[in-house]
Amino acid sequence: MRSTADADDRASLLRSHPRPTLARPGWASLDGDWEFTTGAPGDNPADLTFDQSIVVPFPPESAASGLGVDTCEEPRYRRTFTADPAPGHRVLLHFEGVDHDARVWVNGHLVGGHAGGYTPFALDVTDALGHGESDTHTLVVAASDDARDLELPRGKQAWTADPEVIWYRRSSGIWRSVWLEEVPALRIASVAWTPLDTDGTLAGSIALAGLPRGASGRHSVEATFTHDGVLLARITLQATGPKVEFQVRLGDARTVPIERLLWTPEHPRLIDVDVKLVSDGAVADEVASYTGLRTVRAVRGAVRINERPTFLRLVLEQAYWPDSQFTAPSLEALRAEAQLIADLGFNGLRMHQVSADPRFLRACDELGLLVWADLPAAQLFTPAALERTTANLTELVARDRNHPSLIAWVPFNESWGIPRVARELRQQNAVVALQALAKALDPTRLALGNDGWEHVTGDVIGVHDYSHEPAKLKRRYLPGVIAATLAWRRPGARRLVVGAPRRLGRTLALEGTPVVLSEFGGVSLDSDQAAWRGYGRVRSASALVERVSALVDAVGPDSGLAGWCWTQLTDTLQEQNGLTWPDRTPKAPIADLRAAITESAQA
Repeated sequence: MRSTADADDRASLLRSHPRPTLARPGWASLDGDWEFTTGAPGDNPADLTFDQSIVVPFPPESAASGLGVDTCEEPRYRRTFTADPAPGHRVLLHFEGVDHDARVWVNGHLVGGHAGGYTPFALDVTDALGHGESDTHTLVVAASDDARDLELPRGKQAWTADPEVIWYRRSSGIWRSVWLEEVPALRIASVAWTPLDTDGTLAGSIALAGLPRGASGRHSVEATFTHDGVLLARITLQATGPKVEFQVRLGDARTVPIERLLWTPEHPRLIDVDVKLVSDGAVADEVASYTGLRTVRAVRGAVRINERPTFLRLVLEQAYWPDSQFTAPSLEALRAEAQLIADLGFNGLRMHQVSADPRFLRACDELGLLVWADLPAAQLFTPAALERTTANLTELVARDRNHPSLIAWVPFNESWGIPRVARELRQQNAVVALQALAKALDPTRLALGNDGWEHVTGDVIGVHDYSHEPAKLKRRYLPGVIAATLAWRRPGARRLVVGAPRRLGRTLALEGTPVVLSEFGGVSLDSDQAAWRGYGRVRSASALVERVSALVDAVGPDSGLAGWCWTQLTDTLQEQNGLTWPDRTPKAPIADLRAAITESAQA
């Protein structure tokens, strides 16, 4: 049994590590003060004069960066770092997010790059270290983010000079953490944990790097699974190739009964996993990871967690802060955000048009929050836009697949990036293709197609309906009426489904596809600030609570819905329809808001 001190150290590592499902101690953050300038595409970093400073990881458009510029399409960064790896070790340089294209030099040598602003990348910079004069090395990063390129997946970043309507300020360049890691040449490269059933059967896949050819019999992988210090299983397998795969049964009445191991919103139990790579009898590498035993299915009109119907009470999470924009101001702010969502009475959230910080997902894992993950949208439908969106999906599934809180992928929001999906077959095919790709990459989670209206395909039908008449909402989503609503109603002046409406509405109802009101509500509390008047309005905190209660009561578990998602958690710039002010202060007593959100949802 692990000591309390060891357990505390492990928990602290997994909560603070930029990659909490594959963590080694001793990583080094490169966040902080960097030199800064702007350049032109193709410029040579050696020719640049870095005459400003910036605080990384905050984007140059943000106040937290120390710059607060209006726009910055070609940011350039420089700093020094120290590294002197032990013999046989490598140095990996990790970037959690650089928007959109990045090139990286170490000691004047180009070491690699990456395209995609919402996904991480890592570069092996070991060979470039030898070109330095000491163990101090120079790192230069050049980013490119064309604000006018509507083929770029940019989510809610505005492409106009100023944010307007529902669009926010841009975040260019480095906008998430940069960090260093010294690793053995022979090492654990990735881990994937897939719960297979409600009996505690887990599939494991461990990828190795640096495994020499002809290594059969010399190397093995050991995975140890524990919960609250109790050993559940230990499995040791020979590493005959670069990937080791296995299945293991964790639930056992002689140790811990399976019902005391399952991850649920009410009991978010996590399983610690320690993985060792053994070479010629000695430990070559070891990492800390974790998982949750949780299945999710959409069947007979309900979303089922571990085969139990679970009514979704989600909130739309824009993940935007006034001074730091899409970058959380601190680790504490990320964890406070998740706690705020739970304290308000929601059992989950929809991460809207931005990838989640993995440390935020760790907090959701601990709190039992159910997460829908949007892919950030491009604004045009072109082969280039579709290629970039597909790459986003592939890389985000690989990054986030070990988080039990994440239960659904949302490839398209409404008709963003697919403006003619209601009538153009190739845009419909794009929805079908990405939904199928999500299911192929990650068959154990839900995958929607396009959420909101003009539904093409998906495990769940997401409907956006901002009616503020509770009686009207209640009539639209009665159990026996929902098929007709899907077939004929046009909230937002959009058809809800694509195809012959009467036949398709009836078919979806008969198939039992769950329907989630995946955006609704949206109430602005009058203030003196300039606001986009696109939502309902109230004039007092008590009226806000009353409106929330009435709308939530109309679409609760007694309706034909499988859940709903309230729009939104916080006021964000001119979109002032949050339950809290931009600084996360609730607009009404939190106990009152919690009662409004939960009391009609207890069926």
